[in-house]
Amino acid sequence: MDRELLERWLEDALVTPGITGLRAAETARRVLVEDALRAAPVLERIEGAVIDVGSGGGSPGIPLALALPHRRFTLLEAERRKAAFLARHAAHLANVEVVWGRAEEQPIEAWGVALAKALAKPPVAAELTLPLVARGGAALLWVGETADRERVARAAAAVGGRLEEELDGLLVLRKVDATPPGFPRRPGVAKKRPLA
Repeated sequence: MDRELLERWLEDALVTPGITGLRAAETARRVLVEDALRAAPVLERIEGAVIDVGSGGGSPGIPLALALPHRRFTLLEAERRKAAFLARHAAHLANVEVVWGRAEEQPIEAWGVALAKALAKPPVAAELTLPLVARGGAALLWVGETADRERVARAAAAVGGRLEEELDGLLVLRKVDATPPGFPRRPGVAKKRPLA
């Protein structure tokens, strides 16, 4: 892993207004880097390109792209300012591209893995990520202790997935069927009218 690039990104995230509410370097390292890297062993088991949906300031996508330089990563971000921040750092990473846009506007079933950390409530994150993943791939969701796993499983099932496993707050949703007609729904609908 290129530690210099990682440190430069982390420092920039802390000083750039609107990228993160974190200010302490130690906390930022734990939340933005170490927490992101928990997914690396799971990603090693699932083939295909990776999309970080709602990448924000770049976590988990940038730390994982640095840890797994042989994998292709797309950082998807709807806010133009954050997408520009990501593009500055992606310019130094050969395996990363940045897309300014929304999950609902992306090609379906085009990636092997979709990541969602702090994107939306877990059932909504399931609906936004799983249509992007090809059959056999997976969506990885970072969730808190209070996340309703049953609701996540129902939302995943509605878009062709199933809750396969949970690894210390990381839900693995396997894509087992094709994305059904009608998905993805129009931008904003998933948050306004969640499936589960």
